[in-house]
Amino acid sequence: MVVIVTRDVADRFRGFLAGCMLEIAPGVYTAPRMSAGVRERVWAVVAEWYAGLGGGSIVMTWRDPKEPCGQGIRTLGLPPRTFAELDGGLVTTFERS
Repeated sequence: MVVIVTRDVADRFRGFLAGCMLEIAPGVYTAPRMSAGVRERVWAVVAEWYAGLGGGSIVMTWRDPKEPCGQGIRTLGLPPRTFAELDGGLVTTFERS
């Protein structure tokens, strides 16, 4: 299962993501059987657009047995986040300006 959550991004993100995933709530997209290759291509498009347009934030998560807690996570936007494993779980830290 791949999940992407967007917040305060340009409309083009919504159109693109809704074309390849199901929008289950405003700004929340899911795909139950997206391959790793398609997931990487979707993220590449989103990251390229974000680099040019900026604004808002985007979080993508998916099942990944090699990552802490079996969950892969990527983020774009503010505030910057860092993920780390702590006692078998994931913790998040926010960098402040």
